[in-house]
Amino acid sequence: MGMKEAYEKKLQAQLDEWSAEIDRLKAKADSQEADAQLKYYKEIEELRSFQAAANNKLVELKDSSDDAWEDLKAGMDSARDSLGHALRSAASRFK
Repeated sequence: MGMKEAYEKKLQAQLDEWSAEIDRLKAKADSQEADAQLKYYKEIEELRSFQAAANNKLVELKDSSDDAWEDLKAGMDSARDSLGHALRSAASRFK
């Protein structure tokens, strides 16, 4: 397996893990009272936006040539970091 494929696989696993975490946060939000639900749903919507951006970057990366993928790596890393930070921040407020 080449470096590009290994990187893609690692990213996909991380995004899948975070998707499951967002689903768990949504389940917590579903069990809250109406006012708290609205606040949590807004945060979940923001997380889903970060998630969509990261998934789009991953698709770009997968579609890139072996020569061009390194150029896309920085954008992917940034999207991944943004999603990870937002998820950690939201998770701390959901407790």
